[in-house]
Amino acid sequence: MASAAVCSTKQEELKKQQGSELKIGEVHDVQELQRACVDNVPERYVREGDDRPGGANVCEQAHIPVIDLGELRRGGGDELGRLRLACEDWGFFQVVNHGIEGELLDEMEKVAREFFALPLEEKQRYPMAPGGIQGYGHAFVFSDDQKLDWCNMLALGVSPPSIRQPALWPTTPAAFTDTLVRYSAKVRELCVVLLARVAETLGLPSGTFEGMFGGEAAVQAVRMNFYPPCPRPELVLGLSAHSDGSAVTVLQQDAGRVGLQVRRGDAWVPVHPVPHALVINLGDSLEVLTNGRYKSVEHRAVTNGEQDRLSVVTFYAPAYDVEMGPLPELVADGEPCRYRRFNHGEYSRHYVTSKLEGKKTLDFAKIN
Repeated sequence: MASAAVCSTKQEELKKQQGSELKIGEVHDVQELQRACVDNVPERYVREGDDRPGGANVCEQAHIPVIDLGELRRGGGDELGRLRLACEDWGFFQVVNHGIEGELLDEMEKVAREFFALPLEEKQRYPMAPGGIQGYGHAFVFSDDQKLDWCNMLALGVSPPSIRQPALWPTTPAAFTDTLVRYSAKVRELCVVLLARVAETLGLPSGTFEGMFGGEAAVQAVRMNFYPPCPRPELVLGLSAHSDGSAVTVLQQDAGRVGLQVRRGDAWVPVHPVPHALVINLGDSLEVLTNGRYKSVEHRAVTNGEQDRLSVVTFYAPAYDVEMGPLPELVADGEPCRYRRFNHGEYSRHYVTSKLEGKKTLDFAKIN
């Protein structure tokens, strides 16, 4: 009885804070829904048919490849071959011996969790504007009838400095900014190394991608996703199925919590965490540059009824003023050119103003 009374009080507080209507720009904070002991998931979160986690085939037997980056750095030819197959067959892989200290990964997870544990009023000091992509809240929400993800986000531009919005960088916890800056520098180094090795798998010079990305002007952003427990996880998605607009994405996920799923054919493959490994996936930009040789792959996140889950995701992409299109070396010997040329900033604007809807955003670049 006491527990029911507490839940009832929390529900009344939630209504006062956010109202009973779910409107664009005023969507419920899912952590507050969970804290209020809400038994029935609001209708805007309820998926239909195959869009539900239980409505599609989940393949527990398959596993994305694991690549030893230390071996690649030592010039291991076999490991380079495994990387090529991972890029061709999966578009997703985990990397171990990647050079980022476990202590720094733990620090990043710690400050991110401390931020999401703050009272709602504190987190709302860093609001994500409706239709925006930086700050705390819900990204990719563009209509009142759009289905919502069971997830809270904190998204920040990291580099170049011109894309940073300092007012949206949390001052609590105190170590947040310092940790994120150190973490982002290491992840950027990793992205440069990965792209060099990916170029080699294509028979291209190792500096091919970094040279055309604009050097220090290459774009880096981070998004922290927090998925609180959901009372009806079989009805919702933590994050809608989508591909990334980046060239490469680096994801750090909870060591003991499975939530990320990768599309493979008609099935979804759960990505089981490897301690202190990082998940890498290829984005739309790399698909265009490789003329479809390496493809971006749809992925999504599911929720859990008992445990929360955190992921820290870094997106690395060409500078906004870079002209994009398939590399000439990969359009040869009768191979058709599958994508048109365009300014990367143009595609970035298209991506962030579109719903997460599979790979639909990439239609922007395709030659029909």
